[in-house]
Amino acid sequence: MMKQTYKQLINYALLLFMLAISSCKNSERENIALGKREKKPLTIAKEKWHWNSGKDQDTMAGYAQVVKSGKVIYISGVPTNDLSPKGISGVYERLNQCLKAFGATSKNVVKETLYTTDIEAMKKYNGARKAFYKDDFPAASWVQVSRLYEPDATLEIELIAHLEGVEE
Repeated sequence: MMKQTYKQLINYALLLFMLAISSCKNSERENIALGKREKKPLTIAKEKWHWNSGKDQDTMAGYAQVVKSGKVIYISGVPTNDLSPKGISGVYERLNQCLKAFGATSKNVVKETLYTTDIEAMKKYNGARKAFYKDDFPAASWVQVSRLYEPDATLEIELIAHLEGVEE
């Protein structure tokens, strides 16, 4: 009986030893893999469009009007100083131009952020906005601000659109 218990203890000790060695080797491999991952620079593929200007970005102000990364396009804010149905429609026409640059339409828009100096006027003329989306509205945030980048601007709208299903 004593011999059998001793044998079981040796087998158990051997099993623990093998597990410990295996664990150390896995940790070593993980550390090497992590080390390689940390050294590899992160690169994100981006395509840019900037108002058919022949340039992909405005280096003076430091922005691109549209950046595409993967199947998502990010459209920088389009401003107006005309907070009327005509002015609002004009902003959405320019946003549509941005979408078309990547073969998208208002149906691809998933998020809209609207900045205005007069939220009550924007509420009053919301019909111009709704016409753009044709009853397929995105997630939206409306924010009243005291001032926009362009000093006389009263409205600026930015969009995020998903290109799933759009032929490239």
